[in-house]
Amino acid sequence: MTESTVDRRTVFEQVQLGPVTLRNRTIKAATSEGRSPEGRVTDELIAFHEAFARGGVGMTTLAYCATTRAGFSAPGQILMTRDAVPGLREFTDAMHAADAKASAQLGHAGPVGSKKITGQRPMAPSRFLSPTSFQLSRGISVEEIREATRQFADAAELAVEAGFDAVELHFGHLYLPSAFLSPWINKRTDGYGGSIENRTRFVREIAEAVKQRIGDSAAILAKLSMTDGIKGSIRLEESLQSARMLDADGHLDALELTQGSSVFHQMYLFRGDVPIEGFAGAMSEPFKTGVKLLGKPILGEYEYHDLYMLGDARQFVRSMKNTKLILLGGINSLDHMQTGLDEGFDFVAMGRALLREPDLVGRMRVEPGITGRCDHNNGCMFTVYGKTHCVYEPDFAQNR
Repeated sequence: MTESTVDRRTVFEQVQLGPVTLRNRTIKAATSEGRSPEGRVTDELIAFHEAFARGGVGMTTLAYCATTRAGFSAPGQILMTRDAVPGLREFTDAMHAADAKASAQLGHAGPVGSKKITGQRPMAPSRFLSPTSFQLSRGISVEEIREATRQFADAAELAVEAGFDAVELHFGHLYLPSAFLSPWINKRTDGYGGSIENRTRFVREIAEAVKQRIGDSAAILAKLSMTDGIKGSIRLEESLQSARMLDADGHLDALELTQGSSVFHQMYLFRGDVPIEGFAGAMSEPFKTGVKLLGKPILGEYEYHDLYMLGDARQFVRSMKNTKLILLGGINSLDHMQTGLDEGFDFVAMGRALLREPDLVGRMRVEPGITGRCDHNNGCMFTVYGKTHCVYEPDFAQNR
């Protein structure tokens, strides 16, 4: 999809996202930070995101904000309770002072979670044994589905109270909402299982509940997996149907299109080098030895190339009537960004590139020809068990 020269979208222009105006079309993608050991905002967390805000992004995404203690996916994440609001307000004030908008990623880990972190047995649409963690998730009841929906709405309301400009509903990577979309995990025989219409019901209800609760007080985004690289799981044909349903409902302002899962074949999301030694170093026995022996078959190996999600993501452009689209994956230059905008996307999101160079967007504005220095070694993947950072920039992990 291309537009005339007069109407051509450009990266560094003001743009509307629902009720919010962003200074440009760039978004710092959610990358779980691990800087909230007590489930609350810390000065270190604020400084971490200030680097992206002062570095030029239109909006930065605070990740990961669990809607309930059972929803944690890794250590050091935010827990969305009223006690967290004062710190969250300090966070949004700091981002606004840097002329950037702030989004809160809201999620429930479901089968991605672990009892070691949450203190509870993980939940999934049906009983499910994770091929990575070997944890058995229990199937949840309809009443628990309704409770989880309310928790998303409660968390969104708290985010608005704390001054966030947007909330991002995590419907990707086989977290709890995404797990309902996957026939590999979802074996239910009630109204939440079986057909793609039934499997999409939970995410539609979450989006509706959030919209009813916060209205136009903030933009509402959702992160949706297009495919996850797992046989019998999320396929492009079905994710297109889910996206069309969400679009027709009209509760979302934008969809960030993603790939992969945090349950199995995790490298399908990241592509590039498989950091086996790093993962093993972050594990205790017997998982350390297991990762060394079976890490590549479990994580998968997928070659990296620039704009690697564009091929699937462009299938969604003509399907959306009400919902803007955010392109993610392998964006490392201004040319990459403009390619996405010329294809019909409204925003571009960057993760690893900004972990290495938080000021990359601002420098691109001054030097349009530069390319980010991220080499996709993926050492940042295993830092999620501590403080997420680029392994080439250890000072950023400690001092920001």
